[in-house]
Amino acid sequence: MTVSIIEQKKAEDKPKKVSTPEEYLSLEEKAEYKHEYRNGEIVAMVGGTTNHNEIVTNLCTTLKVALKGQHYRVFIGDVRLWIPRYNQYTYPDVMVISGDPVYYQGKTTITNPLLIIEVLSQSTQDYDRGTKFTHYRSIPELQEYILVDQYSVNIEQFTKTSQGQWLLTEYEKGAETFSMQSLKLQLKITDIYEQVEFA
Repeated sequence: MTVSIIEQKKAEDKPKKVSTPEEYLSLEEKAEYKHEYRNGEIVAMVGGTTNHNEIVTNLCTTLKVALKGQHYRVFIGDVRLWIPRYNQYTYPDVMVISGDPVYYQGKTTITNPLLIIEVLSQSTQDYDRGTKFTHYRSIPELQEYILVDQYSVNIEQFTKTSQGQWLLTEYEKGAETFSMQSLKLQLKITDIYEQVEFA
């Protein structure tokens, strides 16, 4: 046990490899799994659960149908987001863009989401609520950030006011509808959680 603690400490003390954005993009083109780029650090993204997948699919399907004929684009986790202020590339679970996408270095990366949705997992929920949200708030076009729990019926909605403040509204079990302020859209909670099985 002592040896493993010492080895772990040595691993933590090792300087992290710093990569350029160009090195990251080159590696990402060949990678079997997706990675985030966090100001020089390349971080592997964890795989999703069936609940995670169901929620993302439900959200994307519902949004595509509700926004049909309007000038919005809905993207899921294969489209990369560039956040210039924090030198970060990431893959949000769902993004909605008003109008045309503003691309960055090709058609795999965009910069102008109006709405971002993340489905929370045990390993990423603190990051999604904290540092990641701080970084997302630097995007001028972003008006709404939504966190969906995959382990229980719980949705946290952050909306940006005209004064630039972010207001939290929480929807828990028993709530029937969910209002997306940036899209002026009402969704049924049951549609978001359709076929999701809680342990």
